[in-house]
Amino acid sequence: MKEQYYPIKYSYASLEKPGTWHGVQSLLFEPVEPEEKGQIAIIVMHSDGDHLAPPAAAELAKRGYRALGAAVSDRDNPLDEKLLDVKACSDYLRQIPGVEKVITLGHSGGATLMSAYQNAAENGVQAFQGPEKLIKCSDLGELPPADGVMLLDSNYGNGVMTLLSLDPAVTKEDSGEGLDPELDLFKPANGYDPQGSTYSDEFIRKYQKAQGERNNRLIEAALERLHAIESGKGKYADDEPFIVPGGAQNAFNNKLFPQDIRLLSRTRKAWPLLHPDGSMTTQVIPCVRRAKNDKPFTALYRAGAIKSTVRTYLNSSAVRTTADFGYNEDSMYGVEWLSSYSCTPGNMQDVSAPTLLMGMTGGYEFLAAEIIHENTPKIADKTIAFVEGASHGFFPARESEVYPGQFGDTIKTMFDYVDRWLSQKGRFIE
Repeated sequence: MKEQYYPIKYSYASLEKPGTWHGVQSLLFEPVEPEEKGQIAIIVMHSDGDHLAPPAAAELAKRGYRALGAAVSDRDNPLDEKLLDVKACSDYLRQIPGVEKVITLGHSGGATLMSAYQNAAENGVQAFQGPEKLIKCSDLGELPPADGVMLLDSNYGNGVMTLLSLDPAVTKEDSGEGLDPELDLFKPANGYDPQGSTYSDEFIRKYQKAQGERNNRLIEAALERLHAIESGKGKYADDEPFIVPGGAQNAFNNKLFPQDIRLLSRTRKAWPLLHPDGSMTTQVIPCVRRAKNDKPFTALYRAGAIKSTVRTYLNSSAVRTTADFGYNEDSMYGVEWLSSYSCTPGNMQDVSAPTLLMGMTGGYEFLAAEIIHENTPKIADKTIAFVEGASHGFFPARESEVYPGQFGDTIKTMFDYVDRWLSQKGRFIE
């Protein structure tokens, strides 16, 4: 079937949100003359940055949908506040004449936000106020649930991405200097190679064990400070700074698995793989990424440290681990997914809305799609697929191509598939 593409337009809107002076900044992309698919509107939003004009919004609009690219009102806000940003977007879209369904689209850390939103919307914020949670979600009032959820190359959850970014070689929590050489990822004696490292099983296990232990120590330190704040003995009445050397959750700070690409390198089960020629095979999905992150940032405050607060760290950047925390080529284990609502697999366990999960095989977060899929027991209508050679940003992973153009137009491959999923009769369009 030949795809139909529509001329598009876009318009700016500042969406009202109580408690903020500037609201939620957004751009609405839509066909110049909306037709049947225009009754579906998609919110495209990241948890930590500006998604005013992501590729997804324009790609969806030219396929006939309305798509709202939005920026969170303050990237340093705790996750609770960002859930209200999504609500503002949903309220705005539902008042547009002709809009019948609202779908959320979470990419990377946006999936943490959208999965948390959908769980809280379907089940109430009390879903995030149980004793298993590190910190209880605020009382946010009623949140309108989305009619469907799309998680496109989700990360493993912002809590887990922070865990995976922690440098276990840090010896003092007030400094990024003086690392433990036995846990230094960038020492050749430990297996480091700037062209791609191959660490020993012994080093990997030691590194992951120390990473999990540091993670839990930081959580206990944050909880201790939270207790002090709530007891009136904090440095401030509401919150206080919380700085973590060598823990910034930026892509260039992720540690171990970007250097040793044997780790998190394939799915456990067979799933649909979309090829550039339009064909699809069902198979165990290999990752085609190349090694990344060839220098450390732990010693740097601006690039390497988490600069957060006690409350924001606990609800946006933390997750508990057990003593056996680790990961191999196709699995991650020892993560208490339900201890935090900043973890997508845990958030999705109580979601029931139709869900599309997609992984990009040229990125190193692609395996999250399978992990999330296996944590969705209540979703009757769920679809999973992978895009061959797409990078984390959806574009072709050129550095991984054997020959120029090997992976084709991955943006087209991906969004044509998204289009077919959204427009399937009986799902969102009668």
